Amino acid sequence: MLAVVNRDELAFAELYDRYVDLVYSTSLRVLGDAQLAEDATQDIFVRLWRRPQSFMAERGRFVSWLMSVVRNRAVDELRARGRRQKREGVVGSEVQEAALALLPAEGDDPVRAAQLHEDQKTVRAALAQLPADQRLALEMAYFGGYTQQEIALHLGEPLGTIKTRIRLGMQKLRRALEDRV
Repeated sequence: MLAVVNRDELAFAELYDRYVDLVYSTSLRVLGDAQLAEDATQDIFVRLWRRPQSFMAERGRFVSWLMSVVRNRAVDELRARGRRQKREGVVGSEVQEAALALLPAEGDDPVRAAQLHEDQKTVRAALAQLPADQRLALEMAYFGGYTQQEIALHLGEPLGTIKTRIRLGMQKLRRALEDRV
């Protein structure tokens, strides 16, 4: 890193070669999207080249610092994606419908497509049986990508209440879907 701070391009290339796979795979695991993971990886290494002094050896190992940078960048991207969805007006059951529509139909297999459609109807029916406050908390968490803290702030409820609603809702869904899906 000292060589990179001194603008040594060969040292940066070696650093890149050594850590690019780790940075990419970690980004992919958090983001779940190959294109976003590639973009995040590129952004991280560009920032590292532009500001190598942001790493301080006295605070710990380079790889630990790098992994925290990767995680922070990926989480920032997830939050930005959630904000974009909110701006586009995708909330509540619209988020649920959008998420269910994205499930793959396993090719052109009409039997599989029909089964998937039935599974979607079953999940929708089970969700509809939940109390409205539990259903909303689950939809926001699982289909909207909100954290429990964000849900609490958005709904103006205590965090503990949101955690309880999600836990109870998941228990009820599990019981309702045990033999169906």
